[in-house]
Amino acid sequence: MPDMKDVLLQATAEAGKIIQFYFNGTFKVDNKEGINNLVTEVDQMSEDKIIEVIRRHFPDHSIISEEVGELLKPSDYEWIIDPIDGTVNFAHGIPICCVSIALKYKEDLLLGAVYNPMMNEMFFAEKGKGATLNGLPIHVSTKTNFKKACLVTGFPYKWPESEQHPIKVFERFVMEGLPIRRLGSAAIDLCWVACGRFDGFWEYNLSSWDVAAGYLIVQEAGGVVTNFEGDPYNVFERETLATNGHIHAAMLEAIKRKD
Repeated sequence: MPDMKDVLLQATAEAGKIIQFYFNGTFKVDNKEGINNLVTEVDQMSEDKIIEVIRRHFPDHSIISEEVGELLKPSDYEWIIDPIDGTVNFAHGIPICCVSIALKYKEDLLLGAVYNPMMNEMFFAEKGKGATLNGLPIHVSTKTNFKKACLVTGFPYKWPESEQHPIKVFERFVMEGLPIRRLGSAAIDLCWVACGRFDGFWEYNLSSWDVAAGYLIVQEAGGVVTNFEGDPYNVFERETLATNGHIHAAMLEAIKRKD
């Protein structure tokens, strides 16, 4: 039986080669639901390659992937795949996009990899064994002063009907004078929290394939991930707050505040 870690890293690397080959090239672009919710034929080629590698070694495992949906089997193992996270960036030649793959056993995430081939950055985590960037250990930042935090967020294609409206929450952080970035890839956002480039990340309406690998990587790098109530997180949550832990309470307070 092949090692699951090896298969995960092989699938991630093979998909990354496809993305890099077509980056800034010519490919077909379509819309999913919403004008700017894009999908390209490269998303589908990347996904096909990932599923091919997994099926070759573990034909009885279940798969959840962004483009094909659920490919369920009577198995406790489930691969959660985003063949290109940051498709809009990819379609516009912006090199902030990645492959994201996680492996879940029952309720536990075991493995996660996020790979941006244009920047040659491979983030990886194994439950209980820490997180790495290109094989070297990474850790969340040690910043404790929320007023000096650097944050990152994203905006959903569908806006929630909620008191915690994305623009209102964004405005609260902006009015604090905080630097806030918007990269266009939730998986990369999470990994950049994990390696200390950002101190905190929040976003609404993400899917499991957007966050599964990055969630494990943040946890294994010493960070904290919850929903917007501060409750324990799972990859099927629609609200994601990931921080270095030190500023988590302050970010929760701002998000939950009723203006």
